[in-house]
Amino acid sequence: MTQRTPKVTVRRNRTLDLVSALVKGVLAAGLGLGSLTVLVMVVWISSPYPDSGPGGALRAAAGVWLLAHGAGLVRPDTLSGVPAPVGMVPLLLVLGPVWLAHRAARDAAEPQEELDESARDGVAGPSRAGAFCAVTAGYLLVVAGAAAYARGGPLYADPDTLAFPVALVVAGAAAAGVWTAAGRPFGPAPSWSPLAVQEAVARTLFRRRAEAAFRSAAAGLTMLLGGGALLVAVALGRNAGPAQDAFLGLAGDWSGRIAVLLLAAALVPNAALWGAAYGLGPGFSLGTGATATPLGLDGTPALPRFPLLAAVPDQGAGALPNWAALAVPVAAALAVAWFAVRRAAPADAPRARAWSPRETVLVTLLAALGCGAGTALLTAVAGGPIGTGALSEFGPVWWLTGPAALVWTAVIGVPAALLMRLWRLRTPGWAWRRDVPEADGLPVAEADADEEEEEKGKGEGDYAGRSRRWWAPWRGRHAAAGEGGRAGPGAPASPAASSVPSPGPAPEAASGFEPYDFLPTDPWHEKDGPWHGKENREARWASLKQGSGGLMADFPAERTADRAGRTDRADRADPVPDRRAADPDGPGATP
Repeated sequence: MTQRTPKVTVRRNRTLDLVSALVKGVLAAGLGLGSLTVLVMVVWISSPYPDSGPGGALRAAAGVWLLAHGAGLVRPDTLSGVPAPVGMVPLLLVLGPVWLAHRAARDAAEPQEELDESARDGVAGPSRAGAFCAVTAGYLLVVAGAAAYARGGPLYADPDTLAFPVALVVAGAAAAGVWTAAGRPFGPAPSWSPLAVQEAVARTLFRRRAEAAFRSAAAGLTMLLGGGALLVAVALGRNAGPAQDAFLGLAGDWSGRIAVLLLAAALVPNAALWGAAYGLGPGFSLGTGATATPLGLDGTPALPRFPLLAAVPDQGAGALPNWAALAVPVAAALAVAWFAVRRAAPADAPRARAWSPRETVLVTLLAALGCGAGTALLTAVAGGPIGTGALSEFGPVWWLTGPAALVWTAVIGVPAALLMRLWRLRTPGWAWRRDVPEADGLPVAEADADEEEEEKGKGEGDYAGRSRRWWAPWRGRHAAAGEGGRAGPGAPASPAASSVPSPGPAPEAASGFEPYDFLPTDPWHEKDGPWHGKENREARWASLKQGSGGLMADFPAERTADRAGRTDRADRADPVPDRRAADPDGPGATP
């Protein structure tokens, strides 16, 4: 019999893993396409008067699935006979394909738990690059097949948009999945980058600052989306009648109304971005000759009949309710500043670990830049052409909305971050800083070194004790030490209640430190010593009697102390128990 060498086994296992990753990409794409096809077929079956047969419905489902990846569609059946483009992507549909591609790449790149014994000495599983390429290739195979099948249907994909942005979206989702499987590492920088950049990325503090900027940018972008959704909801509530008329007029049967409702639900994130662009100032286009801003609606809009478009403001100059939309970018800028200051000056850290004003400004500016870039990216796909002529421009303009978000968050966020930092680091302190040990004597370099050690040992953002929430800062007064020396719930134990010393600087580093003298070396059990003094005995006896709840008898403290003194002297005179003299008032000695 012939035994295979370990190299052949390793190559065979690696090939099987790559094939498995390719199949995972195909299955992820097929699952997304199949689920959307089932939904379209249910609507087609329930329709009493379908426009086409099952083949047309399947081709339409394939086109809608490609639209969810960012592909531009073409609608050939128009009244004018000229094919009309459809470039507006329902953002809610994007979540499904992106999540499936991300999960397939993550599962393919994760190391296997149970490995073959023959492959343990070699390479187990595909490499990260191999998993990424295999999953992306398998997914794009299904994309190419769906695009070819949709040709000749009511909605087919534009071939120019299959490479960009469809392939880019799939590759980005797969890369994010591989990055997640690797533990979301930050760095190292590419070898072709400058040496200064590589050294900066390798530092722990740089990673902490970059993560703080990313979180702040995400918070600002989320605030913009939430504020835009609130504006749309308020506008739809004010124009509920026209929205209901548009909904009922688009379809007369219940199956058509369900289809309209599903389409409106898929376009809700788009509407939120439109509201955010309106609050930022640039607004959005309603055709080639109309623009809606807080200052008013200029031009004659070309509005299709759709329920969500009932939230569009009326023509004319903007009033006070329209100007109130400017509160959305202000709230986003304050959110960016707040999340940046939470890392710049933590509530449960000493002053020496706070960032300098320069670092706070730089992190806030990076967060503002990230918020502007994210806003520009999302608004670029939130709008697009939905026809020819006047409907060729529909939605917010990304190259205006992105810089507007950057300016708002930078101009308001940077001063707000500096003011919040000063408020947190002020000398008197408030409830959240009263129990924080001051370490002003530590230099900044030493504090940064301690911060790097904590990053390696404990993880990011962990300090001694549990941080308090921003919505209840007053709990810090009694939560740290508790009432009567007891630690409150959810707060670290006080030094009096815990025997473990809290980590912190040496006492010599604190200002106003005075060394204490040593305790007296006299034996504590001497009768004439301070322990057996009359006042001390009476105080101890009264405390014990009060704590017993009335169970202790009123014995004279002097007699008890005298008996204790005699017993101690007898123990020192004859330490052996068998030779101890018997007490005349007690039982006899044991033989």
